[in-house]
Amino acid sequence: MMGENVVLCGANSYNRKYYLNPLFSKLPEEIQRELKIMCVTIVAKSGGILTLEFDPDGELQFRVQCAERDYEFDDIASGMEISHARVSHQELLEEIQLYWRVLRERNSR
Repeated sequence: MMGENVVLCGANSYNRKYYLNPLFSKLPEEIQRELKIMCVTIVAKSGGILTLEFDPDGELQFRVQCAERDYEFDDIASGMEISHARVSHQELLEEIQLYWRVLRERNSR
């Protein structure tokens, strides 16, 4: 796990699926639900695929990608939705980031 990103969760507008990494299955149901709503809402409004990933430093990153010829993908809307999510879910995202750092530290011992 060291040196590579670890996916927390993601949503895919093409196949209308949501994914939560089993590493995080012990997160409280309410937090899991909030993550799902946030991710699905972002891709529903902008399209593409969104993943929330922890980088090697433990920082939570929003990653967006789209199919090569997806002319309906809205990069601007995606950026705006992510910015809104970062503000409106700031406390949640900070707590998840702290959770990941503690979990990673515990597993490295």
